[in-house]
Amino acid sequence: MPDVITSASNPTIKSLAKLRKRSERDERGVFVIEGHRAITRAMQAGTQLEALYFSPDWLVESSEHAVIEAARAQNIPVTEVARDAFAKITYRERPEGLLAVARQWHPQLEALRLSENPFLILVEAIEKPGNLGTILRSADATGAEAVIVCDAVTDVFNPNVVRASTGALFNVPVFITDSKVAMNFLAKNNIRSLAATPAAADVYTDVDMTQPLALVVGSEQHGLSEQWLKQCDLPIKLPMLGMVDSLNVSAATVVLAYEVVRQRHKKT
Repeated sequence: MPDVITSASNPTIKSLAKLRKRSERDERGVFVIEGHRAITRAMQAGTQLEALYFSPDWLVESSEHAVIEAARAQNIPVTEVARDAFAKITYRERPEGLLAVARQWHPQLEALRLSENPFLILVEAIEKPGNLGTILRSADATGAEAVIVCDAVTDVFNPNVVRASTGALFNVPVFITDSKVAMNFLAKNNIRSLAATPAAADVYTDVDMTQPLALVVGSEQHGLSEQWLKQCDLPIKLPMLGMVDSLNVSAATVVLAYEVVRQRHKKT
């Protein structure tokens, strides 16, 4: 690989551009991380980076140069890319000038080590990458021990998930599985499942969230499936006082998650 890539038709640039497709990411077992904050948090979390690319024309802060030096210190291959060539591989309208390729990871749910009083967030068939990324960010902010992604529709390693998570993807354990496996895991570990649905009778603030629990939320279009609504321990709802009957799934998740924080903080 050359020290500087100047042409947008360079084979490496073409190869990186192909990572826009999920099939290509999955086949190669890698994904793309963009920007100073996300790459820094990935490195701090010990995420395996295969390569780092930078474009001097897009760099704006001295801290971005520190990322380059940190990568070199870890013997991560670093390549300079000319402005136009970098624009071909970036996912942002205004690139930050830093792009890394990292290895995917796929841990089994059985490997999750739980605390004495676990708090999990479980999502079913989330469709929009931005929502999944925001849920990961909320999980990190509220101290959730893990996010369990059931019956995945969107790709956890989608660039928009990575971006919306603001680096939380690298800090919060994420497990991808199916609903049946997740239900068995919760039952085996005596974790109460609270399923968010507008049809519930119980308002979320009236429910005890100080015990081991998993908040369960469903897809943007259809909500939770019948299997979760029938087999959850308790359906819960957010009061809706206007004409709409539900919130965006990421907004609902953060409201519910902070209620867990509030109740557990009050208890202590």
